Amino acid sequence: MTTKTLTEQTGARTEEAASLIGDARERIDALDDRIIGLIQERMAVSAVIQEARITSGGRRVNLAREMDVLAHYRDALGKPGTALAMTMLELCRGRV
Repeated sequence: MTTKTLTEQTGARTEEAASLIGDARERIDALDDRIIGLIQERMAVSAVIQEARITSGGRRVNLAREMDVLAHYRDALGKPGTALAMTMLELCRGRV
């Protein structure tokens, strides 16, 4: 097994650029870990809300609330924000 150099790993043409990219990728990996943790936390909070809603005789999903969430993400991130919010909502709904 051969080990690739940092320039080969990053596609950079200089060691300086490769180092910058390597550092930035580490930061992105750390951010991704935080984002995943926050989504897992959101899933847990959503489960509490759903349980309270169902226990009180309501429905698991509140479509008006979901539309507000979709609009919030769309306004903040543009069209791709809507797709991101849809995926997050799907994760947070649990089994419907």
